[in-house]
Amino acid sequence: MKLKGMVTSGTQKGTYFMSQKIYSKQFKDKLGFKPFKGTLNILIKEKDLEKIDEIKKKDMELLKGSEGFGDVLFIKAKLQEFIDGAIIFPEKSKHPEEYLEFVAEENLREKLNLRDGDEVILTIQS
Repeated sequence: MKLKGMVTSGTQKGTYFMSQKIYSKQFKDKLGFKPFKGTLNILIKEKDLEKIDEIKKKDMELLKGSEGFGDVLFIKAKLQEFIDGAIIFPEKSKHPEEYLEFVAEENLREKLNLRDGDEVILTIQS
């Protein structure tokens, strides 16, 4: 499944949460890499919101939270068809449903020279 979206700035809270050992260790174990301490926020077009519901029905994996940190569901995905990573669905997210958070090993804004408003493609792996 493919989703088109637009890069957008987030709340900057992803950096804090992604730096927590409880999450980074589990990502390392489940994805094979330690994610960059931040997420790439992607605004999905309204017409594709049904696809997000489909994603949430797939077999997602779980990162177990503790000590005030909530659980995080995730599903493996690719950005621009060549960057491995995952779309995360934090239990305690403040984002509306049309915002997705993508994690990868590198700072994607720097690696791909991405700016707010740039279009990107997410591919959900089956």
